[in-house]
Amino acid sequence: MATRIRLRRVGRKGQGYFRIVVADSRSPRDGRFVATIGNYNPRANPAVIQVNAEQAHAWLAKGATPTDTVRSLLKKAGVLGKRPA
Repeated sequence: MATRIRLRRVGRKGQGYFRIVVADSRSPRDGRFVATIGNYNPRANPAVIQVNAEQAHAWLAKGATPTDTVRSLLKKAGVLGKRPA
């Protein structure tokens, strides 16, 4: 199973925010997922990014590939670029 770390949209129309999830690459955007590793709220000022770094590192070590957007969010959150302790 090829896994991706990607965004899953939640919230009502016009009030969306996102969960950072690990999902099978073949499942739809808001479909089945394996694990939730964080949240992203672009509507807050400044935008809020919350990521469980331990889970993110574990999934990356297992071979999950982040999407381009999630990769940039993980860098802003300080998860990528660091080695787990």
